[in-house]
Amino acid sequence: MTPSSHRLPALLLLAALLAATRINHFGAIPDASWAVFFVGGFYLRGWTRWAFPALMALAVLVDYLVIRGQGLNFWQHYCVSPAYWCLIPAYFALWAGGSWLAGRYRGADWRALGLTAASLVVAVAVCHLIAQGSFYWVSRSVPNPTIAGWWQNYSDWLLPYLGSAALYTALAAAVQVGVEQLARLGQRGQPAGH
Repeated sequence: MTPSSHRLPALLLLAALLAATRINHFGAIPDASWAVFFVGGFYLRGWTRWAFPALMALAVLVDYLVIRGQGLNFWQHYCVSPAYWCLIPAYFALWAGGSWLAGRYRGADWRALGLTAASLVVAVAVCHLIAQGSFYWVSRSVPNPTIAGWWQNYSDWLLPYLGSAALYTALAAAVQVGVEQLARLGQRGQPAGH
């Protein structure tokens, strides 16, 4: 899986990706936040106790800086309501999905691909249920919430969020496969007895 020596570079890379893409959630470059937490759960499973809170704090800091940079009060922004704090369990659902996958990962193969796809879909669906559901029902942004309105909102946004998370997760998976292939080639090139 991930040797301990690779965890810090993985954390730094994920933090940089989160900060660089979260700045504009709907910009030309899709927000990688959801994939960062899923992939973080996979690579940083052993560091959950402090890596998850560190990435969560970074996400909040980026939101704060972006909102303040627009000359707005963070606490009065459209996206910041009591529901905003539900992002913690929502993002932890992503982290848990990646962590679950890490516990079952034995190397790149078709089984791993299926497990990755299944765990990502479930994690994104649960994250979206918590994040979107809390915003819809708890924030004052929706004047007359209804079950039908909530379902319409949930279904309208699920595929775009899943697509963005899948894009970045596929890139991480491709890197993982490449690293595994290079490691195999390196092992073949070693003289016997080493």
